[in-house]
Amino acid sequence: MAASCVHLALLLCLMIPATVASPRRLRESPADASRPTTFFEVDRPLRPPSGSSGPCSTLLLSSSFGSTFAKPPATAAYSPPRCLVAVGGRASAISLAVLEWRAACRGAQLDRIFGVWLGGAELLRGSTAAPPPDGIAWSVSKDVTKYASLLAAGRSTLAVYLGNLVNSTLTGVYRANVTLHLYLCRAPAATRPLPATAPADIVVPVSRALPSNGGGLWHQIRSADDVQSTSVALPSNTYRAVLELYVSSHGDDESWYTNQPGYRNGPFREVTVRVDGVLAGVAWPFPVIYPGGIYPLLWRPIAPIGSFNLPTYDVELTPLLGKLLDGKAHELGFAVTNALDAWYVGANLHLWLDPGSTATTAGLTSYVAPAANATSSQSGDPVDTHHHATASRLFSAAGWVASSYGNITTNATQTFGLEYTLTFETLDRTTVARAGVSAADHAGDVLYSVQARRSSPLGWLYEQGRLTVTHGLDETTVAAGGWWTGPGYRSLRTTQSSVVEDEEGGGKSWGVRQVYRYEATGGCYFRNVTSSGYGIVSDHSNEVCVKGTSSGGGAVSVSAAGAAS
Repeated sequence: MAASCVHLALLLCLMIPATVASPRRLRESPADASRPTTFFEVDRPLRPPSGSSGPCSTLLLSSSFGSTFAKPPATAAYSPPRCLVAVGGRASAISLAVLEWRAACRGAQLDRIFGVWLGGAELLRGSTAAPPPDGIAWSVSKDVTKYASLLAAGRSTLAVYLGNLVNSTLTGVYRANVTLHLYLCRAPAATRPLPATAPADIVVPVSRALPSNGGGLWHQIRSADDVQSTSVALPSNTYRAVLELYVSSHGDDESWYTNQPGYRNGPFREVTVRVDGVLAGVAWPFPVIYPGGIYPLLWRPIAPIGSFNLPTYDVELTPLLGKLLDGKAHELGFAVTNALDAWYVGANLHLWLDPGSTATTAGLTSYVAPAANATSSQSGDPVDTHHHATASRLFSAAGWVASSYGNITTNATQTFGLEYTLTFETLDRTTVARAGVSAADHAGDVLYSVQARRSSPLGWLYEQGRLTVTHGLDETTVAAGGWWTGPGYRSLRTTQSSVVEDEEGGGKSWGVRQVYRYEATGGCYFRNVTSSGYGIVSDHSNEVCVKGTSSGGGAVSVSAAGAAS
């Protein structure tokens, strides 16, 4: 087998039955074939703060998506819900906002990407599931409180794009409802909102504008040399700016994270953000596996981590405000290192405005942005070649802003690292990303500090007709400072071990075990769920915080190329 096709050969071993096998049989276990199977992504329930009223629920859009690929998005007029209008339409009255996507599909179909936008700002991006012929149903609930200013802003347009194809083989039509659930503060909000760390005063879309000739409102990156940009002018009294990135990979780059060095531009990708062509920050994408990815049976009915609700990435632009606060429009550009066709990249610019002045001034004090460092090698063994790759990146900037809050100096730092090893039977890769933002006043007192770490291990082991894929996310955020009012500590650790193996007679059996632990100042959530075929065989959860221990049970040991134990 040629070295450039190692991971393709592994999948072929799974897909081609032995010569003595009967036609492939899939074990399907829904008790009632007339009812669709419920798929789900494990996530924590969203709870409003104590003292909240609600929910006040509003159906925003109901639509069917048949032959919609490259067609304009479905749209609906949006106005702030009556319950929000009744309290003066104040964004600060929203204690929790939840966007719910609820969908179903009957008939054979592939997994498809979808996006939801309000006023051009992206609120949700996700993948559909790859349904069995009996059909599926699933839902996603996303905390969208940080878009409170958009939800309260007035009349706008909600847009939903789901690019689907229907033909004689793929007959499934996706039917979806999008609903907004609002919880409101019972006590009157402060006349002057807490600065910098409350939801932004305005959210500016950095995307393609409606009406669209077809497709989503995201930018399409088609190669490593492709740079897509949007022109944006900032209000003159901006004192903090954070760019929120939405990213997804498709086509030739859908499974970029498994690429061996020298094949399809290798396993390293990064999204770069540029201001007028100058690097302003970086995001290393979490390796989202779509529900049909690697091998579809691995993800039925428990979806891969992050697939129904894709993660977003924040890039702190505050240190660069000196360049942006000149009253002129500036180009915010996006590129993807080593990209193949295609990546969908969109962004929202979250801006905090100084209520005590009509104009702020700013300047850059330090800027460090060396090129990313990537290496690769392989062993000389022609039978069992080992491929190894590493990558690292540092970006750091600091700047000051003079406002009615005083002179604020903001430091933003990002560091990244990748370790990757591939053999014929195993894949083992881990990406670690660290980001720190700290703002201090002229006396050096910390106003807010947020330090975050994200680790994302991914691996597989294939032996004797059995494929085990392990996938994980471990992220921790520690926050503090005089302006910080949210949880001071948040931790999420989730591990997924998915197995598919050959059965006598040529069929396949499969199952998933996922352990999910969320701990934060003020609340915890634990879930341990196991599936076999389409059925759930065990499911345990609780919201009990145990001091000094992980919430909800014993530890789960997962090796990057082995099963949960």
